[in-house]
Amino acid sequence: MQLEADAIDIGTSRPTVLLNVADAAELGAHPLDRVRIDYDETTTTGIVKVTDELVDAGTIGVSEPLEHVRGPVEVALAGTPGSVRYVRKKLDDVELERDELEAIVRDVHENRLSDVELSAYVSGVYANGLSLEETKHLTEAMSAIGERLEWEEPVVADKHSIGGVAGNRTTPIIVPIVAEAGLTMPKTSSRAVTSPAGTADVMEVFCEIEFTTAEIESIVAETNCCLVWGGGVDLSPVDDEIIRAENPLSIDPPGQLIASVLSKKRSAGSTHVVVDVPYGEGAKVESLVAARELADDFKRVGDHLGVDVVCAITHGTDPTGYGIGPVLEARDVLSVLEGGGPESLRLKSLRLANILLEHCGVEADATEILDSGRALERFRDLVAAQGGDPDVVVSDLEPGSETATIRAGRAGLISRVDNRQLSDLARRAGAPKDLRAGIAVHRTTGEPVDEGDDLYTIHAETPSKLDEAERLAEKLEPIRIRSKADALVERR
Repeated sequence: MQLEADAIDIGTSRPTVLLNVADAAELGAHPLDRVRIDYDETTTTGIVKVTDELVDAGTIGVSEPLEHVRGPVEVALAGTPGSVRYVRKKLDDVELERDELEAIVRDVHENRLSDVELSAYVSGVYANGLSLEETKHLTEAMSAIGERLEWEEPVVADKHSIGGVAGNRTTPIIVPIVAEAGLTMPKTSSRAVTSPAGTADVMEVFCEIEFTTAEIESIVAETNCCLVWGGGVDLSPVDDEIIRAENPLSIDPPGQLIASVLSKKRSAGSTHVVVDVPYGEGAKVESLVAARELADDFKRVGDHLGVDVVCAITHGTDPTGYGIGPVLEARDVLSVLEGGGPESLRLKSLRLANILLEHCGVEADATEILDSGRALERFRDLVAAQGGDPDVVVSDLEPGSETATIRAGRAGLISRVDNRQLSDLARRAGAPKDLRAGIAVHRTTGEPVDEGDDLYTIHAETPSKLDEAERLAEKLEPIRIRSKADALVERR
């Protein structure tokens, strides 16, 4: 059937096409069927939606991923991708073979799976898990697609946290320390997915974060490091599509998590990686046993890929640092680099930096590099190389001016600071899209408080976002207080 292709914005990242009901009936196409589109001696595939209003008969509406398709096209029914039956196998808890996982990854990359089918794959992995062999094959398949960064240095350092801890912004502190010690550390980081800030969001407060491969190589040649958004280069692009399907359900199954992290690291050319695995109530991994199992699997998959991985199992019950949200976390980072800042963020950054230095075989003291001011100077060089102001100071980084401070309703001891609830509040206030929105935490677990003491402050950029966050704060208790008498009884 010959139709006229025209762009239509329906807010999807999938290759969706709209057919008029009359054309769909003539073609024999139903919703979620696939059609083959031939144009200019090229062929692509679209996933069908049927409408009687949005496109006229004789026209096929193409969504953003297919916006290059224009004018007269030939449209015919296409078959279901073979990988769909492998998705069903995973839903039935059948272990997948290497070629089956490769087929799924290939079809995800080429946009052959509908949102429903991709969600079914994610659900199957979440419900039934991935074996170690499946995880190895999946990671290989994901890292084989997209760009690969290559470096002349025999040792290329990297670091990753599996997430789940509010304010855990150690990477911008670790990178300049490690680079100052003489190692190459080209760090590609993500924007926030379900958190109030990712490393890329925080670095965007200081400088540009989106660069081409050639520009990244130039920055690294100048400074020994970079801190850029990984989405700016095409590293393991299938991972981004799978994460997009995971987000609505806030799921991150262990096998897929390992494949996500290590496929990116392999594509980035990393040879030695430290993975931060926080555990505790409210973190992604809640028990020490589960954290150790995950760390073992990271190591095994890394060995299979030729990437030397070491995991640091850390406490993840409380937030790391004072700030939650891009500007507030940037303030903490710069404060630590200047010699002050939150002690929890400083100590964790130093611990991870020393682990990475030792792992890479470099005899250097992260504490000396930080305390001497050398890490700060390297960070300023990095910011300048990425188009930012190298002379930035903490007072330049102002959080949102719309504020509300939540105070203690009684005297006692802080018994719990809830990562998830504070992150939810920061997002409700507008973070990470609003860079200056977030939460400033004033108390940590174990501290005594009197009635009326400040617990945390909500920062927003607009009154309406502040109102939304305040309404949520009324329903939550992210910082819990127990009486001092209760604490005394426990000690006895």
